[in-house]
Amino acid sequence: MTERVLDELGFYLLAGAGGEGPATLVDEARQGEELGFGTGFVSERWNVKEASSLTGAALAVTSRLRIATAATNHNTRHPLITGSWATTMHRLSGGRFTLGLGRGIAAMYDAFGVPAITTAQLEDFARVMRRLWHGEVIIGHDGPIGQYPVLFLDADFREDIRLALVAFGPRTLALGGRVFDDVILHTYFTPETLARAVATVKRAAERAGRDPAAVRVWSCFATVGDHLPEELRLKKTVARLATYLQGYGDLLVRTNGWDPAVLARFRDDPVVQSVPGGIDHKATAEQIEHIATLLPDEWLEPAATGSARQCVERVRREFDHGADAVILHGATPAELAPIVAEYRATVG
Repeated sequence: MTERVLDELGFYLLAGAGGEGPATLVDEARQGEELGFGTGFVSERWNVKEASSLTGAALAVTSRLRIATAATNHNTRHPLITGSWATTMHRLSGGRFTLGLGRGIAAMYDAFGVPAITTAQLEDFARVMRRLWHGEVIIGHDGPIGQYPVLFLDADFREDIRLALVAFGPRTLALGGRVFDDVILHTYFTPETLARAVATVKRAAERAGRDPAAVRVWSCFATVGDHLPEELRLKKTVARLATYLQGYGDLLVRTNGWDPAVLARFRDDPVVQSVPGGIDHKATAEQIEHIATLLPDEWLEPAATGSARQCVERVRREFDHGADAVILHGATPAELAPIVAEYRATVG
């Protein structure tokens, strides 16, 4: 009997900083499909994780797995380039591509001279994409994404391509409910934050006259079983959370209602300050062990850890808190295999 496709579960290709490099994506995509995951997600970093290349590779070596960006940024490519890329991926794969957008990290954008992304721009861009994918000629567009004399792809297009949004704050979550097909939440959201985020998305969808059930909300949930070596577990949990705190700690702490004094001590710590870049990518094992002493247990609790059975039990609670689907975040398909086997055995 063919095993059920686990449409409610996803994973990240090249999880974290990218593992051993982009070539490993091919095997990971195949392994993820064989395990039965519904969706493989691709995040973008400006080194060797360029999203259009990676999505093309992943779709080319799979036959069923949906591939979604989570996320790329709308303002790093011309709208026609992004629209053409998405349509190419959509047709290449028989409709298995999802274009996922996000804001990016403001501090990095400032350093590179890239304008910060606004909620209004994300909404404008999504609406422009849908019009282009349905064959419209847009003359004299003047909106939040900029001024364009002509935007046009092909008059024969009638493409229904899924759009996803990586969302954090209430305005972006509401935008996801109004306009997007998938809303992808951030890692290390507490159960209370998850439930509140889901409610915001669904309420906004209903107010926009959409079916709330048709907007799929993904919990992005760190899943790191104790079958992995301790040093690797710390990198995938402590170091990963610490990297988020480096990039947008104030937002994450405020969203979860955590103590900002803990964040201040983290930032002031000389070991944290000595790491030349993202902690998950640049810190040594000894540095990560020290950083673990700076983070309260409650900050690391929104994650699936322990035995495979304990991981599955914790993942299942994300559905109880309102998630429609869960990304088993931070681990490769091979690392997730025992957990997926236990999930099948206990959930079906």
